[in-house]
Amino acid sequence: MPKERKRHSGAGNDASPYAKPASTKASAAHSIFKMDKDLGQHILKNPGVATAIVQKAHLKQSDHVLEVGPGTGNLTVLILKAAKSVTAVEMDPRMAAELTKRVQGTPEGKKLKVLLGDVIKTELPRFDVCISNTPYQISSPLVFKLLSLPNPPRSCILMFQREFAMRLFAKAGEKLYSRLSVNVQMWAKVSHIMKVGRNNFNPPPQVESNVVRIEPKNPRPQIAYEEWDGLLRICFVRKNRTLRAAFLGTTAVLELLTSNYRLFCAQNDIPVDDSPVDDAEAEAEPETMDLDDEFKGFSDPDDPDDELPDFFKQLQAESRKKHANGVHRKIKGRVSEKVRDKVRKVLEDDTQLADKRSRLCDEGDFLRMLYAFNQEGIHFS
Repeated sequence: MPKERKRHSGAGNDASPYAKPASTKASAAHSIFKMDKDLGQHILKNPGVATAIVQKAHLKQSDHVLEVGPGTGNLTVLILKAAKSVTAVEMDPRMAAELTKRVQGTPEGKKLKVLLGDVIKTELPRFDVCISNTPYQISSPLVFKLLSLPNPPRSCILMFQREFAMRLFAKAGEKLYSRLSVNVQMWAKVSHIMKVGRNNFNPPPQVESNVVRIEPKNPRPQIAYEEWDGLLRICFVRKNRTLRAAFLGTTAVLELLTSNYRLFCAQNDIPVDDSPVDDAEAEAEPETMDLDDEFKGFSDPDDPDDELPDFFKQLQAESRKKHANGVHRKIKGRVSEKVRDKVRKVLEDDTQLADKRSRLCDEGDFLRMLYAFNQEGIHFS
């Protein structure tokens, strides 16, 4: 008589996703919770770390919380116990379904709302605190989306790749100081909370992580973000160059500022002399630049996810086409020369920052520079 086939535990369709996974490679391959690397899925599995993150958020019973990338809900279930409600934004339908199933039929289930989609493109409800085990590829866009909301949250407790987190609170003169550092610290107070090792995740990522607290300033600084960011983009194209070289040594920058100055004059009915310079000046020798100093665009080289605004993209494309041979001729035109003189005046006379390098400038230096440029009618957006 043939032997009865043994039943393999956990092989049925109703097996719990929290059951110990089967040891065979075939079973693992068919697991519906195989993590999607394209979505940056690394589930936080250490309950001690999850508890510490929720405690550091200092939640109130009246708080509405936004959670980005809840995964299977290891953080969510703890947040639900401490807050009034949670809105969880999840990109993966499998994870969203599992999270809903996990709290279904519990008192906390009525306090959870799951939004399926990309948080960067999703219209978010008003909330008091944001908590996120952030997918690394949306780190920078998420930070600036949270800071630009009409009603920014009281605080954001966010987990990032360690290097990105350290750039958020880097100070002038430090190696990781960048445009991201200046931008975030202008609009918010950033503080470090804790380090999280890679073995606290499933599957373990290739890098270590840090948790930071971002508290948007209230009231907000009365500065146009496009103007501020436009100035910083120019300064941090090469943060080790002097500001004189950043503004006066790159033809594309002067072309941008000249174009913006013409627009400013047109909007304010200011007459300009746009005639070409005389023949003697027109015969000036071409200005060449070393290969290392060649203009490569306005993106931040320290941020691989830096997204360029449209007006910078257009200028970058025109500059590459015009100067494909590596030779840059001096600008010929009275408006262009006037803008050059204004830039030199701001850097050398008004702020005396011409010989200072961007990596050594603090928030006050950039504010003085922006104010001086605007007083001369030069804008960056």
